[in-house]
Amino acid sequence: MTDNQLSGDETRHLTPKERVARGKAARADVPRSSHAEFVPPPKRPDPVEIIEKQSATRVPELVPIRYGRMSEAPFRFYRGAAAIMAADLAETPRSGIRVQCCGDAHMLNFRLLASPERRLMFDINDFDETLPGPWEWDVKRLSASLVIAGRANGFTSKDRASVVRAAVRSYRERMRSFAGMGNLEVWYTRFDADELQAQFAPVLSAGQRDRWEHTRKQARAHDTLQVFEKLTHVIDGRRQIAPDPPLLVRLQDLLPDTERGRLEQEISRLIERYGQTLQTDRRFLLETYRLADIARKVVGVGSVGTRCWIILLLGKDDEDPLFLQAKEADESVLAPYVGGSAYGTQGERVVAGQRLMQATSDIFLGWERVTGIDGKRRDFYVRQLRDWKGIAVAENMSPKTMGLFGRLCGATLARAHARSGDRIAIASYLGGGDVFDRALATFAELYADQNEKDHQALVDAIQAGRVPAEAA
Repeated sequence: MTDNQLSGDETRHLTPKERVARGKAARADVPRSSHAEFVPPPKRPDPVEIIEKQSATRVPELVPIRYGRMSEAPFRFYRGAAAIMAADLAETPRSGIRVQCCGDAHMLNFRLLASPERRLMFDINDFDETLPGPWEWDVKRLSASLVIAGRANGFTSKDRASVVRAAVRSYRERMRSFAGMGNLEVWYTRFDADELQAQFAPVLSAGQRDRWEHTRKQARAHDTLQVFEKLTHVIDGRRQIAPDPPLLVRLQDLLPDTERGRLEQEISRLIERYGQTLQTDRRFLLETYRLADIARKVVGVGSVGTRCWIILLLGKDDEDPLFLQAKEADESVLAPYVGGSAYGTQGERVVAGQRLMQATSDIFLGWERVTGIDGKRRDFYVRQLRDWKGIAVAENMSPKTMGLFGRLCGATLARAHARSGDRIAIASYLGGGDVFDRALATFAELYADQNEKDHQALVDAIQAGRVPAEAA
């Protein structure tokens, strides 16, 4: 079995008792308290070099925007530094139990999303780095993000430790709960926004309940029609994407006529061929739309510079839109440490991981490989640009609010891991006490210290002229 395979085969014929023993045996090899450790190795790679290596394959004129965004604050840096942390996590203790990892499970990658049944759900959103690997790595990335956000908000060290322990305790307790469930019961578990509101209402203040309700309303408003009104206008009777350079540039403004025509044909074929990766009913729905316009869009923090196209499709008439996003998929940052993907393309890797970890996924989620005008083959995954997205604002959170949010993230991550990994062994390893919770609180503080140093290294590199930065 290779490192990139999940552990299903090795546990399929084990009894629950044997899986419990597997988890307890892992404690002897890797004590739970050992996860508190983080000591940068003497030959730790230069963090700026890691970022530069990633940038080398990206759109050159967009790379300065990436550096500019990452240099703004330690948390902004952290969001773009998954590759740096992957290298660091590879040097930390691991129990040997694998799951489908998110690979970038920081707190802002948990959000409200729409299900195909038009229910508002809470789930993980970003799977660019997904790959089978140690379950601890996702929990550690989540924990460190909570400390970094807490420092930005001026939380005390005691408050930050409380937030992390709450999130990790939620992960541990949920995993122990999932260990007692049947496979189908685990698979069908999801976190409905209405049910979450009822569950947390007794412990929320009036102001917190109001903010939660506001977030839910905002999420439902952030749909295709809203982005259609925001990102398009009518020129000479035709609906077109409204440019906002350099963040949003129409294809016709990027390239000369000949090259533009070739790329437009290739993206048109991408949409046609990617439909083969959808369920047959969803493929039929996709085919009822026609291509109207294409633009390049800058997205995120860590993703800035990757090739990302937004594609406007129109259905019944010019006021019946579907916005798709085709985003370049590169090798996961985890791959150098756990092995490459078992899938033929990186786009399929992302989609397969997302479908495995999410309780329910976008009906238009699929993948394709295309050839660019430079002759290079690149992998993409495709999804709706926006469909009921509700994103947390970390800066607005009090310690209590972040603690509640962390609990929700921890429970969601446990549910995602329980679908793919040996939930019984993980639960047995974690146990009923708070040893692992306290260890992660210590680790998160140590890693937040390292992240601040790495952020400063990027700031220094910008000031020295080593790398260019641009605000956008």
